[in-house]
This record gives sequence, C-alpha cells and structure tokens, in this order.
Amino acid sequence: MGMADFPYIYPLLSPFSSTQKPSSSTHHPSSLSLSLSLQPTMPEAPKKSFKATGHDYCLAEKNKKALQFIEDVTTNADQVQKRVLAEILTRNAHVEYLHRHGLGGHTDRDTFKKLMPVITYEDLQPDITRIANGDTSLILCSNPISEFLTSSGTSGGERKLMPTIEEELERRSLLYSLLMPVMSQSVQGLEKGKGMYFLFIKSEAKTPGGLVARPVLTSYYKSSHFRERPYDPYTNYTSPNETILCPDSYQSMYSQMLCGLVQNKEVLRVGAVFASGFIRAIRFLEKHWTLLCRDIRTGTIDQQITDPSVREAVMRVLKPDPKLADFVEGECRKESWQGIITRLWPNTKYVDVIVTGTMSQYIPTLDYYSNGLPLVCTMYASSECYFGVNLNPLCKPSEVSYTLIPTMAYFEFLPVHRNNGTNSISVPKSLNDKEQQDLVDLVDVKLGQEYELVVTTYAGLYRYRVGDVLRVAGFKNKAPQFNFVCRKNVVLSIDSDKTDEVELQAAVKNAVNHLMPFDATLTEYTSYADTTTIPGHYVLYWELSLRGSTPIPPSVFEDCCLTVEESLNSVYRQGRVSDKSIGPLEMKIVESGTFDKLMDYAISLGASINQYKTPRCVKFAPIIELLNSRVVSNYFSPKCPKWIPGHKQWCNKN
Repeated sequence: MGMADFPYIYPLLSPFSSTQKPSSSTHHPSSLSLSLSLQPTMPEAPKKSFKATGHDYCLAEKNKKALQFIEDVTTNADQVQKRVLAEILTRNAHVEYLHRHGLGGHTDRDTFKKLMPVITYEDLQPDITRIANGDTSLILCSNPISEFLTSSGTSGGERKLMPTIEEELERRSLLYSLLMPVMSQSVQGLEKGKGMYFLFIKSEAKTPGGLVARPVLTSYYKSSHFRERPYDPYTNYTSPNETILCPDSYQSMYSQMLCGLVQNKEVLRVGAVFASGFIRAIRFLEKHWTLLCRDIRTGTIDQQITDPSVREAVMRVLKPDPKLADFVEGECRKESWQGIITRLWPNTKYVDVIVTGTMSQYIPTLDYYSNGLPLVCTMYASSECYFGVNLNPLCKPSEVSYTLIPTMAYFEFLPVHRNNGTNSISVPKSLNDKEQQDLVDLVDVKLGQEYELVVTTYAGLYRYRVGDVLRVAGFKNKAPQFNFVCRKNVVLSIDSDKTDEVELQAAVKNAVNHLMPFDATLTEYTSYADTTTIPGHYVLYWELSLRGSTPIPPSVFEDCCLTVEESLNSVYRQGRVSDKSIGPLEMKIVESGTFDKLMDYAISLGASINQYKTPRCVKFAPIIELLNSRVVSNYFSPKCPKWIPGHKQWCNKN
C-alpha cells in the first residue's frame, strides 16, 4: 500500500489546482521544474482568479494539461530518470553520505551503481539518529531536513523516521493534481458535487533535536498546501478542514460524519485512506446514528463535541432538518445495513480506498455496505516517496496497477524469486557487489517479473530498499505499470500496522513464560488477522502440552494476550491505544493434535511432507474453519498495551 509502507494510496486530493503553480527552489531546480521542461504548459497560473462557483473554471483545459504531462513523462521515461538522478546527485554533491562512498561529484548512472551501496533502514539509522539529535551538517541532503515522516514500517519496534525537505510537499502536490484528471476520464461530472472523505491526523512528537516526527498524511493535512488550497471543484469535501485537523479521533469522526449526512445529496464519491478506516466510519454510524439524527433534527451539535473550532465549522453547514433526520433514522433502523452507502448517499459513484495488499481482506465488507460500487485505488505512495498513479481507476481491485511517474524519484528494481514448493517470495537480505550493480532500471523491467522497489530521492535516500514487492503488469508508453504484490515479510496487518514473523515469534516467546509455573509448554502456534470484527483484531491459535496437574486460570491466558501486545511494535500499540483501529488480541486454545490435522490437510492439497513448515499466519478459509472447529477455549487481552508518542529513547531523554 508503501500505502506504501503499506502502499498509501491516498484519497483524491489535488491541492495544486491551476490557480497555484508550485514554486521551485532558487538554487536547485526541483523535479517539478525538470518535469515542466518536458511539458511547458503543465499546470500554470491563469491570468485571473475565479469565483467559488467555479463557472469560469477551465477544468477541461487543466485536465488536458495533466494528461499530456503523464503522456510526456511516460514516453520519455528513461531520459527523465537519467536527468532526475543527475539532478539529485548534482545538488547533493557535497553531502557527507555521498563523500563517504567516494562518489566525487559523479552524476552518471554507471558510477552511481558501482560506488553506492543498496541499503536498508538499519544501514541509514546512525545518520538518521544524528539528524534527529540535532546535527544540522549536510549529512544526507543539501537542503535542510524540515521534519521526519514516521513510517508505518518499524525498526526495532519503533516507527522508521524518513527525512524530508520542504519542497517534497510540492512534489506530492504535483502527483495529487494528476488523480482527478485521470478519474474524470472514467467518471463524468465529479466537479458537480462533493467528496465525503474520512481523513484524520495522528499524534506527532519532537525529536531531541527539535524536528517534528509525524506520519506523511498528518504532515500534508497540516501544511498550507492542504489547509489553504485554492478553490477547486475536485477538492470540495463535505468535511471542513477543522474537523479533519481535530486531534480527538471521536470528535473528528463524529463531526465529519455529521457533515457528510447533512450534505448527503451532494456527495458523489466517498472514501478514506485505508479500507479499514472507511469500514470503521460505517461502524461508527451504526453505533451513533441516534445522536447524529438528533443533531440533524434540532440543528445543534452533541455536547461531547467540545472543540470550539470544530463546533463553529459544523454550525456553518448544519441547519435543523427534521425531514432528513427522519430519512436517516428510517434507513439506520432497518435490520439489514446492506447497501447503506447508496441508501444514505444515493448519488455516490464509487468508493475511494486502498484495497490492495493486506487491505484486500476488506473487499467483501465494502461490497456489502456499498451494493457493489466500484472500489477505486488511485495512487501508490509511502513515507519515503510518492511513486505513481492508477491510470485505470475503475478496474477490479485484483487488477489494480500503478504507473510510476518518472519525475518523482530515481527508481531501480531488485529481482525477486519464488521458492520452489512453497511459492513464497525470496528476497536476499544483503547483496554482493555484482547484485548491487545489476539492479534493473525503470524502463528495463520485464513483463510478469517481480521486483523489490529501490529508490533514490531528492530528500536524501540513496538506493534505499522500500520493502514493497511489485509485479510488472504492463506499460504506459515506456513507463512500467506495477501490481502491488506484498510488503516484504509482513504476516499480520489490520490497519497501517505490519507485524512480521520474527516479531510475532519474539512476542509469543515472551508470553509463553506465563505458562511455566503450570508446567505447560507451547507445542505449535499460528495466527490470523480477523477482519470480521470492527475494528479487526489479531487471533493466535495455540496448541499446548499440559504436563502439570494444576489447571491454568483464564487470567493467565489473558496475561499472555497482553504480553504479546506489549511485545509488538509501536504502530500496532498506537492502533490499539490512540487510533482505536485495532481490537484486543484474542487467543484460541485448540485441541491436542490440531496442527497435525493442519499438516495432513496441507499435504492433501499437494504440499511436500519433507518441506512442510507450520505457517505462522493463515488466510485460507478452510484452514481457519479447521482451526476454529477444534477450539476448546478463547481469551482476550484485558486492557490496552502501553504506548506513548515518539520513540522510547526520546522520552527517556526528556
């Protein structure tokens, strides 16, 4: 999703309308100016501003220019990539990191590939730590690091910190501005109504050196690019900015839902970042529709909404409307909530959410609530970099492919292979010199082949392994289009959390200590991301060997659940504590012999008995049914794990 880290394929925001041209740096032409040199007419400031009615808005011309830009940069993909790399290396020629590897001012691809190592976050961590602690020397980038973007991927249990620079907001804005021109080719008339998007900010922290560390979307929503965006019919949302920027998740969700209901006839598209977030919004409506209807009926706001700016913003759209209140109440009272989206927002044309990667598990629920409306994934991006757009947005979720826009960064691709027998993806942890030099360029990838994405960015990442595995699905001119296959090593994910096998194993090992006084040991285990509940939650299946005579009390199993949660990374714990996007972890104890049955079943489907390993995560419905049929007891985590914003070591320093 690197929605990304999970490929963040974000909602349709295009803050750079043609009223506002991105300003490029005086000393360093940004990639925007590079891209504009290929297509001089790409969004330029018109001679006059227009009224908020949008009547004078030359939408067709703006869309045409955006589509022509895509045409130009994909046709000249290799030339653009070459110039992007040269530009990044020229402007950063004097930074410490490039000196360390002996680049010596070279800007050509061959020298770059020969001298610069392919790296992971752990390789970069000492430099990141220096910047976080306040070192302002030119370590990674010639431009000042403006803030850190916190990734939903983790290292050592803490969010990764991605350095960014001020001008990256312009680059992101450029990509956003391409989304609706592409969408308008498939769906007509979107400028005539509004989008109902549930968008939220998350908590932020300060590094010891005083830089802000926060998720990429929080950074974007708080920036002037979003808050002060000029009038554009494509960024006309039902949610006032104040409701999106409210840090209290309940008040934010309540006020956004209220505004969405009040403007229900104007809504033409609905969405959130992740599918899981949109489903949580529908569940919120299920729980709170009586309060919302009362507010619509009386034209007042519930007293639990205490933020003055939110109350003021909502009151600008809220008027007493008993007829609408009766309508909403009538629909919500019905036993079935099937098609509730099209019932309450009858003009909705599509649902705009991430449904690729692990989010595909939510497709049946979305289909149920939306009466099978198109599920649209528009964009592929991550904390490290914004990558590309979906040029066929109405395709089936299983067929989504993203065209990488060559101006965004310099892209390389590490071939990955499938293991015989298990079909699991094999990605080498470290690369030898030849493998480092043999990374494939953007225009040289092969149809059907799978690759791990490697990026060199304007903000100071050089040959950085993003961790996303992509498959080449086709080409737009010379630029490849990729299916998102998976996030490397992730076994469990509910929302933006990502838990890998090593982390799960360590958490289970910690929890098993609670069983020692009862002379019980863990024979085998697996896990499952249960999204039938809202919010979804992790489920562990444990098979035990009981040698002691003392029965194990339920409280001990509950302690096991909590210990697992306490051992998981900070993104998971934030989802439990702050975002409320993940429910309490559940442990199911299964009968003795269950995992033998699981192996028998896998072998009956063709698995090799010699190569069989117990899967640490299961997704296949018949296997989940088999496990559930042998559950003897189940337990939930009794409370939330501990979580605080920022990294543990910062809090210790403060």
